[in-house]
Amino acid sequence: MNAKGKNSIKESKTKMTASTLMRLAGLSAMLAGLCMVIMGLFHPVNIPEAVTTTTWVNVHIAATAMSFFGLFGMAGLYARQAEKSGWLGLTGFALMSLWFGIVMPFSFMEAFILPRLATVLPEFVAGFLGMFTGVPSEIDLGILPTLWNLSGPMFILGPLLFGIATFRAGVLPRWAGGLLAFGALLIPVGAMVPAEYQPEVALLTIALALTWLGYALFSERRERSSEVVPGKVSSQLSQTEAK
Repeated sequence: MNAKGKNSIKESKTKMTASTLMRLAGLSAMLAGLCMVIMGLFHPVNIPEAVTTTTWVNVHIAATAMSFFGLFGMAGLYARQAEKSGWLGLTGFALMSLWFGIVMPFSFMEAFILPRLATVLPEFVAGFLGMFTGVPSEIDLGILPTLWNLSGPMFILGPLLFGIATFRAGVLPRWAGGLLAFGALLIPVGAMVPAEYQPEVALLTIALALTWLGYALFSERRERSSEVVPGKVSSQLSQTEAK
């Protein structure tokens, strides 16, 4: 087989790998959105009595999974439209990724550590939950309150900028990007409603938009001729040379 045939096979494998990674990233974004739906629908009120319930644990396991899948999903969503989304898309991608990165350890603690400390160190649990409800903590939580306070603006600006950039780029569904930006604008409204309804207001619209974008990336049909033809050409070349 000559060098041209080898290069064709290598190029085909590279393109197939990139396509597979994009599909996996789309699937990850879908899973992140679905996990966010679970959070929005079933998140208990942030009170110490709820920490030991099964619902609390399951919801925060879903939140941990959301952050994990969200990081990979956002990378794919941004890479797919990086050339057209510009600095606005890059900024939104960076902020949303940082938000997922901050939420992951918090959710892990809420799922696996707080329930074990509920009866042993109730002051720590109350202080930890106070970060979300605005109640001052009686113990020193170190850098945790600062990180959580930073995550709030990230969760507003990240989806807002990334949604606008997606709408302008027109690579992925425009209305999914618009829905993402609209969901970001609803987040401050969530602070004005009773605590039991805040997750629904703040999360469900963004969750739907993220799931929509992930599905679009996962199901996107790519030009297969550029991936399959080189392989066929190289196969024909090898058969010709064998003769």
